[in-house]
Amino acid sequence: MATELWTKSATDLAALIASGDTSSVEVLNAHLERIEAVNPSLNAVVRILGDEARVAAEQADAAVQRGDVLGPLHGVPISVKDNIDVIGDVSTQGIPMLAEIVATADAPVVERMREAGAIPFVRTNMPELGLRVHTHSVTYGLTKNPWDSTRTAAGSSGGEASAIASGMSPLGLGNDIGGSLRNPAFACGVASIKPSGQRVPYATTTMPGTPMLAEQFMLAQGVLARRVADLRLGLSIIAGAHPRDPYAISAPLEGPPVVKRVALVPEPEGGTTDPDIAAAVRTAGQILEDAGYEVEEIQPPKLAEAYLGWSLVMMSDLAAMRPVLEMALSEESMSFLLFGSDAFGDPTAESINQAHQLRLEVAMAWAMFQERYPIIVGPTWTEKPFEHGFDIIDFDSAMAVLSQMRFILPQNLLGIPAACIPTGVAEGLPMGVQITGQRFREDVCLDVAQVLEDALGILTPINPR
Repeated sequence: MATELWTKSATDLAALIASGDTSSVEVLNAHLERIEAVNPSLNAVVRILGDEARVAAEQADAAVQRGDVLGPLHGVPISVKDNIDVIGDVSTQGIPMLAEIVATADAPVVERMREAGAIPFVRTNMPELGLRVHTHSVTYGLTKNPWDSTRTAAGSSGGEASAIASGMSPLGLGNDIGGSLRNPAFACGVASIKPSGQRVPYATTTMPGTPMLAEQFMLAQGVLARRVADLRLGLSIIAGAHPRDPYAISAPLEGPPVVKRVALVPEPEGGTTDPDIAAAVRTAGQILEDAGYEVEEIQPPKLAEAYLGWSLVMMSDLAAMRPVLEMALSEESMSFLLFGSDAFGDPTAESINQAHQLRLEVAMAWAMFQERYPIIVGPTWTEKPFEHGFDIIDFDSAMAVLSQMRFILPQNLLGIPAACIPTGVAEGLPMGVQITGQRFREDVCLDVAQVLEDALGILTPINPR
């Protein structure tokens, strides 16, 4: 049985451990063996917290034997992105500058996962400071996509998605300021949820200074997994106010019924869409229609303004940080940011003001739109995962990457939730859709995702190809 444990969901593993049908030590060993087998070809896991995890697993098994009250993820190993603090470990974020700064406290999301019984056991790769949608760092190198070793695992939570898709971890923690939970979920064929802004707390002891303005209102902490049920459980564990984050709030995880009306967006305005991806969105729309949803192909309002608003907010903050970034980032990683600077220019007081005016205009328009269409289903990326290094070939390739990720930007700008779910395979690569809901209605996103998962099945775990 142990050889099959790595294929199971986090929820199933917790049930098996609680019932005594397996042990936490056996589950941990199964995943460590899987890492030994496949990580050399993927480079998704960058550090193994083996000694600490083994002690925690033995303690978890002892608690089961005593008949203690168990948390919902009791004894289940989880992976943690390398920019989320785990006490006693570093959070390098892929750069040498942070390689010696040891976390003096768990991040709130890790703290809550431990309280639920989970065991952080590995750290996963990410691009330098998370500032690229391709997971490569000067510290740990390139993470590969388990579906096709020549294609990006995306980013910035690319190590997480690659590890989960290949069975190295059942559930992981990541974050998202520009699709960083959703981009790699799409590329690697797993599921993810980007919560509403301020739904999940954030704090760190390893990153100097305070978060930049864009982080304060656009960054969200979230989870990745292979099953929607694990996303729902993971979100319920990490959500809520925390004393270390003055802006995080405790909002209900479920709300009143909403009209089952879907705005289907197979080909978002502002660029091209691969026919296979558009077809995947339309397939999802048909499944939802068959399940009793009213589905209409329609574009949300002010998409161009949303894309521009996100870009202006991000580029103004990054421009202010440029002297530090030039010291911290490799030339390769810095080049992607410089292409963005070339596109949007240096920030001015006028452009910063414009960005926040645009944000409010878009938010008001989307709030009205979502009153009629509380569910928006469209692509995550509008093109298939690109080949390694495509994002930094030149200005045109960098802009092409920004274009293909355009439909994930409004959710960060507006602080609204979005879930990603795989829908099938085309040309050997996973296809999927993104489900966007109204603010604090992650439950609606996950309900839709569950309908699609029930109809289409689960693509992973897979062996690296």
